[in-house]
Amino acid sequence: MNIAIVEDSRLARAELRTLLAAHPDCAIVAEAADVASAVGALAHCHPDLLLLDIHLPGGSGFDVLDALDAPPAVVFTTAYDEHALAAFARGAVDYLLKPIDPIRLAEALTRVRERQRPSAPLPGARKTLDDTVFIRDGERCWFVRLADIAGFEACGNYAQAWFDGKQPLIARTLTQLEERLDDTVFFRASRSHLVNLRWVEGVAPTDADGYLLTLRDGRRVPVSRRQAKLLRERLAL
Repeated sequence: MNIAIVEDSRLARAELRTLLAAHPDCAIVAEAADVASAVGALAHCHPDLLLLDIHLPGGSGFDVLDALDAPPAVVFTTAYDEHALAAFARGAVDYLLKPIDPIRLAEALTRVRERQRPSAPLPGARKTLDDTVFIRDGERCWFVRLADIAGFEACGNYAQAWFDGKQPLIARTLTQLEERLDDTVFFRASRSHLVNLRWVEGVAPTDADGYLLTLRDGRRVPVSRRQAKLLRERLAL
């Protein structure tokens, strides 16, 4: 597992190197101490895992993620617990508080390894827009036609479905949903979004060479630069 460390504290970087040395399958391929150098390094080394601090010179760890077209798996390492919700909403594998507990780091590495293993497709044929699916979130349940679902958003190991003003969480990752849904209709707009193209009413270019999709319900969904080319190919005559 190739790992990049983004941490402004020299001592904290040294501590992470020491802890990672106990894991023979881990190799540190890059280190950075601020936002600008982190973005430059990650554009070239493409690690499997990013150990990322929140507070950095020049911005935050979230700014680093925003600058990447396809961020790797991320484990936040920080002294502040108030950013945990935002971190998991951005798809973080784990959130470790300093000083880093070796056991918690080992658990986080295990989660990353599990994500890297190819997952077996869920049983059954791909579902079409005419299919009705069962969605359960806690005690609430719905039967929903796929045609009525505008899209899905990643929330950690869950996906949030959008339909009829509701946003329940589903115990599936976006990758698992992609394997079950009609790929001519449901498009992976970014690492965090899977959108029903039948709901798209507008497409606008962005400064980052991506697109911003406007859906029928008014929701706006960004398309990453990497996925923008696929979207053009999908929608072209």
